[in-house]
Amino acid sequence: MIDSHAHLDLADFDHDRAELFNAMALKGINSALIPAISEQHWENQLAIAQQYHCYFALGIHPWYVPEDVNASLVSLENMLAKYAANDRLVAVGECGLDKLKPDFDRQQQLLSGQLKIAINMEYPVILHGVKCHQELLSLLNRFPNPKGGVIHGFYGAPELASRYIELGYKLGIGGLLLNPKAKKLRKTITELDIKHFIIETDSPSMTPYNATEKRNTPLILPNVASEIANLQKKTTVFILERLNKNFSQLFELS
Repeated sequence: MIDSHAHLDLADFDHDRAELFNAMALKGINSALIPAISEQHWENQLAIAQQYHCYFALGIHPWYVPEDVNASLVSLENMLAKYAANDRLVAVGECGLDKLKPDFDRQQQLLSGQLKIAINMEYPVILHGVKCHQELLSLLNRFPNPKGGVIHGFYGAPELASRYIELGYKLGIGGLLLNPKAKKLRKTITELDIKHFIIETDSPSMTPYNATEKRNTPLILPNVASEIANLQKKTTVFILERLNKNFSQLFELS
């Protein structure tokens, strides 16, 4: 298993990161993709990714809209160029839109710039979208990316899922699926082909509703995979093989 979205560089993991990676290995979770959140976090993020042999993405999260959007986009482009030869750099992100946060106009400016960079440099994108699917879909239509990407933390109905899939995006499925009340998401998993999904946790956030620990970790991945298998009426082995294949295809891993 690979956790396709885990912020394992954050301070929440500073006290037990090595132990967590050991526990992940014992559960068959052999790697993770660490997305970026802001320019200020890139240096530490890259150090952690290198130390623990993780995949990584570079980008700017909509919660961290910089004062000078254009300058930060130049910095992003420079960082992507600097690490272009690193085969663990696999995407631009985490980027996107969030209506629950301020500066929505500047969020759109920031995302537009990152989408253009991803297209020009031939990377897929890792997208965050909260309460803004029409605006996000509009931008993705405006800036079509042949490499596609992933809609991280997807929680919507099959109709919304299909609109993203038509644009070439996969759906990141995490711990929300373990909540029996997540009826729209569970319907999506039941009705759509497994080829459209990858699994993630968004650690340390998005802890499952029944978890005893407040901090989320990649250790919930087997439960997510098992629930997908249950809803799709397939074996867990088949589901895991296909999810790994989806990850490898999306991020063009050999």
